[in-house]
Amino acid sequence: MAVMLAAGLWGLDRGGMWGDESVTFQVAQRTVPQIWRLLHDVDAVHGLYYLFMHAVLAVRADEVVLRLPSVCAATVAAGLVAALGVRLSGPRLGLLAGLLYALTPMTGHYAQEGRSYALVAAGAAGATLLLVRAVDGAGARRWWPYGTVLGVTCVLHELAVPVLCAHAVTLAWLRVPRGVWRGWGRAAGAVAVLLLPLVWVSQRQSGQVAWLVAPGWDRVERLARNVVPGPEGAVFWASLLLAALGLRERRTAAVALPLLLVPPALLMTVSQVRPLYHDRYVLYALAGASLLVAAGAGRVAGALGRVRFDGRRVRIRGRQVRAAVGVCGVLALTAGFLAQLPVHRQDRTAAHRPDNLAVVSALALRQVRPGDPVLFVPSVGRLAALAYPKGFRRARDIALADPAPRSGTLWGREAAPDRLRQRLASVDRVWVVAERADLDPRRAPSDPVERTKLAVLAEEFTVREEHTEGAVVLRLHVRRRPAEQPGVPPGAATTARLPADRPPARRGRPRRARW
Repeated sequence: MAVMLAAGLWGLDRGGMWGDESVTFQVAQRTVPQIWRLLHDVDAVHGLYYLFMHAVLAVRADEVVLRLPSVCAATVAAGLVAALGVRLSGPRLGLLAGLLYALTPMTGHYAQEGRSYALVAAGAAGATLLLVRAVDGAGARRWWPYGTVLGVTCVLHELAVPVLCAHAVTLAWLRVPRGVWRGWGRAAGAVAVLLLPLVWVSQRQSGQVAWLVAPGWDRVERLARNVVPGPEGAVFWASLLLAALGLRERRTAAVALPLLLVPPALLMTVSQVRPLYHDRYVLYALAGASLLVAAGAGRVAGALGRVRFDGRRVRIRGRQVRAAVGVCGVLALTAGFLAQLPVHRQDRTAAHRPDNLAVVSALALRQVRPGDPVLFVPSVGRLAALAYPKGFRRARDIALADPAPRSGTLWGREAAPDRLRQRLASVDRVWVVAERADLDPRRAPSDPVERTKLAVLAEEFTVREEHTEGAVVLRLHVRRRPAEQPGVPPGAATTARLPADRPPARRGRPRRARW
């Protein structure tokens, strides 16, 4: 837990939130009625997390406090994985499993995000530990803590439900008696009843994950590289070999392997019909990989610990060998961490996230003049102004009709297409905030408001300035002069520019134009 806490706090203030974090930041600062209204239309799956973060950010609203709950959750998860390993195979395996979990780059990545995934991983690890305790013990009372923890975890994010399926496979593997199945069945039924309203509401909001695609074998390989302590090189292959050896430990494998394989396999299979899979949705599966690798390392250490060497001058007994194996284990963990140190460092930079909204706001602060109109393409780009309002405080959001908190939306409600055209017709310059791909003239958005933005910019404006920060472009568009209007004959444009009181030209030799 100490190692995980240190890894989580290292570089926590990386100097910028990305899109999903900014949603947490601005939604959690709304009033409870405003959050409740939002959940009726969008993000119901994160409702409990937003309410929790509302209490957290009431203490202090900044980036570090936003990420601290995830750091604490990852720390607790590392301790729970270690406790699970102790219960399954003893303190050495538990210690090693907890350390492997803490040193895995994927754990550190989501320990530093202001989202619910680290909390869900801690809940899944806790529920798995309570499952093993309930199987080892007797009585119905042991199942209530299991059902409570798993229910809260699934409400935090409903895609934690596959943990139930993994636990069912574990019980079948261990061939538990009927009484255990009855206790587990009652707990699982209570979780399902608790989750039904959330599932019903979130089904109507399924358009939020329309950006997901059906995963292929490349996603399987990516997940395999993410859940072990090293995504590449000798650390990766050594981890796979140790995990394979860990399958020889029946009790540990019965708990760890289903947790590692069943949730990703289930979501990937469903995603072939309706895409729902992303690596972060199955972060909790990483605990299974740590347990298997630790079990394999334990078998190797146990085999070496039984070695004795008697020579003429040197006698090495089992205790000495075990001490040497322990030292080698510490050195191996240290070497593995140092080998993955560039990955850990990269993870602690804002550039490693999909975007950095602080940079966008700083760019706008330098370039936008007081009163200048700003147009976000698409409207989700307004998250930069909501997370870091300083850069856009002097600007005028020309498309916004109703602010986000009042409208019950994530980034506000924009004006209708005809009203937006009228607003843009009243200005001669407008700053556009967008990613370069979103300004492609060949792009045809499904939203009529977004189509109107692109159409008006293409027909009536031309680019005067362009500033780039990462994937985000800040462009100054100025209104075209009449001669530059597309589809206007040059002669007609010239005639339109002649003064109304200009006398007719003399007949005879034509005069050279002066304009």
